[in-house]
Amino acid sequence: MDWIKFLETVMLVCFGAAWPLSILKSWRARTAQGKSIGFLAVILIGYVAGIMKVCLSDGLGGFLLLPYSINFLMVSIDACLYLRNRRLDRKHAEGLLGQGV
Repeated sequence: MDWIKFLETVMLVCFGAAWPLSILKSWRARTAQGKSIGFLAVILIGYVAGIMKVCLSDGLGGFLLLPYSINFLMVSIDACLYLRNRRLDRKHAEGLLGQGV
């Protein structure tokens, strides 16, 4: 057993377990308050680096490509929800939300 890859997989699964809850919270909250696009961008950069590491060391068939890619997708969804929620915050601040706009 390759312990390094096993432990990296455990780390990715543990990190990845938090993102569905974050996505759900972003979806339901409908506000960008309490979120940081900078933080999400740093996480995305980290996952891109992980994906590149797997491609360089194991090729496209590396099994760690899957958890890195899934986590990248979930963080991307959360970032998109942040942008949606920021737009909703602006509309709410302008008094347009709830007026059919």
